Amino acid sequence: MIRSMKKHLSLLALFVIAYANAQEKNATNKAKDTIIKTEVVNVVTSYVPKITDAFKIKQKPVIEHTKETQKKALEYQIFSVPVASTFIPKSGTMKKVDLGKREKLYDNYVSVGFGNVLSPFLEAYMRRSQSYNSELGAHVKFLLSSDPVADTELSSTFFNIDLNLNYTQQERYFQWSAGLDAEKDKYNWYGLPTNITFTEFALSTIEESQSYNHFKIFGQIKPDDSYLDEANGAISYFSDSFESSEFLIDGNAQFRFPLDNFHRQLNDLYVNTTASYLGGSYAYAYNAVTAIDYSFITLGVHPTYKFNLQDLAIKLGAKSYFSMDTENSESNFFIYPDVEISYPIVKDFANVFVGASGDLTTNMFQSYTDDNPYVSPTLDMRQTNKKFDAFGGIRGKLNHQFSYNTKVSYADIENNPFFALNQSKSDGDNIAGTNGFTFYGYEYGNSFKVVYDDIKLLSFFGEIAFDGIKNLTIGANAQFNKFTLTNETEAWNAPKIKGEIFGTYKTDKWYAGANLYFVGNRKGRVYDALPADTFTSTDLKSYFDVNFNGGYHFDDSFSVFLNLNNVLNNSYQRFNNFNVQGFQAMGGLTWKFDTLF
Repeated sequence: MIRSMKKHLSLLALFVIAYANAQEKNATNKAKDTIIKTEVVNVVTSYVPKITDAFKIKQKPVIEHTKETQKKALEYQIFSVPVASTFIPKSGTMKKVDLGKREKLYDNYVSVGFGNVLSPFLEAYMRRSQSYNSELGAHVKFLLSSDPVADTELSSTFFNIDLNLNYTQQERYFQWSAGLDAEKDKYNWYGLPTNITFTEFALSTIEESQSYNHFKIFGQIKPDDSYLDEANGAISYFSDSFESSEFLIDGNAQFRFPLDNFHRQLNDLYVNTTASYLGGSYAYAYNAVTAIDYSFITLGVHPTYKFNLQDLAIKLGAKSYFSMDTENSESNFFIYPDVEISYPIVKDFANVFVGASGDLTTNMFQSYTDDNPYVSPTLDMRQTNKKFDAFGGIRGKLNHQFSYNTKVSYADIENNPFFALNQSKSDGDNIAGTNGFTFYGYEYGNSFKVVYDDIKLLSFFGEIAFDGIKNLTIGANAQFNKFTLTNETEAWNAPKIKGEIFGTYKTDKWYAGANLYFVGNRKGRVYDALPADTFTSTDLKSYFDVNFNGGYHFDDSFSVFLNLNNVLNNSYQRFNNFNVQGFQAMGGLTWKFDTLF
């Protein structure tokens, strides 16, 4: 029993030892199997035969011709015969282009003249370079005409004085400029109504004189390499003889953003920004002794992008404005399209274009006096809203000598201004009202007010120019307007048709020019005699105004000039009751020079 147990234990021990040795050997073999050995791998690919591997014949084959296939020998002779030639080669020469005599340019000039109606004239420009990168300039102009309009009971004398000073400086990374404009103008309200007979006493008490004063300080900056192309700013003050005043702060900046960083075929995007403040006042209203105040704040943004799509030239843009009428506590936001597409239906000869636009205009007392100096200092001031202006036309050139442009447009305009005559407060005898105040010089029916109306304007415009003859340029343009009014009965003092023919001719010594203006019929107001407050319309006849100018150069420095205006001596009315000057002749001398110092 005991032996049997010992025998089994011995067998169990041997089995355990043998199993342990087997596991150790397997672990050793497994470790060996994980070792990466270096082996040579032979890659066998299919053979691709090449022409160069082909067996080449080492010797040239010999072809034996039979008697029938042998070529016959060709025998020939050459007889040389000399030939006389009349060709003589000639070297080429460059054809000269006659550019004419080069005109010498001077930094300064002075012109003086005198006219037939006691009209002295003076104009001068002075320019001086302070250094290689800066310059100072000054311009002055003076014109006086002493009572030039015939058969007027009041004086028609006027004069204009303009002065401009400017300075420009080029810095390392930008250019800047600054300047001053000063202007003084004097006019007279000489256009009395013809349906009122004024007594000698009333005429002697009328003070018809009016003077305007304008001062403006301006500046500009142009960086060399910047997103800002240029920035402009100005502060101006305008006043007259009747305590009227107007103050304007205006600025704009144009930015250019390159878009080729996003895609190499994209063009630059231009964004123009504007900001302005206009404030002014009139001492009295026309029908009351109360003052008139007005002020507007306007902010604007105008992006524009231009590109070509095959033969199409496309401009995409928009104008947006935020405007505040601070006197009436009103604010508005306006947005307008600014798009145009043109296509050459015949390249270089005919380009058709279509587009749409619009704009917001802040009307100013100064701008009204530039258009009509006979307005009264009692105007109603509003902004003009051109809601849209759709247009299209054709422009191009013919034989590189004729250039032409035709355009038709249709616009919807809110608060479009017209000049209408004021009613006279005097019946011809009295010089004061019931309140005891003496009438001002503009209250005798001899001044204009501004009336506004919402209109639809259909306009046709065409122009042509010819530049095919040396030293001669001629051209013409014409415009037709059709007004559709809302409240007013007529488009006061606005012509339906107007046109111009012009030409210039210049040689080394002589020069001459001509302008022929045509203005069609217009309508004006005529008020009934007091105490009625009614008016009727009257026809303002069409007119031609023919003007010539010319001169002769003695040398590069000295020349004489002669200007002839209203050659036909027409006594037409540009505005209601205001006849213009008759024939005018003015001659003078011009001296050009570099420096006096």
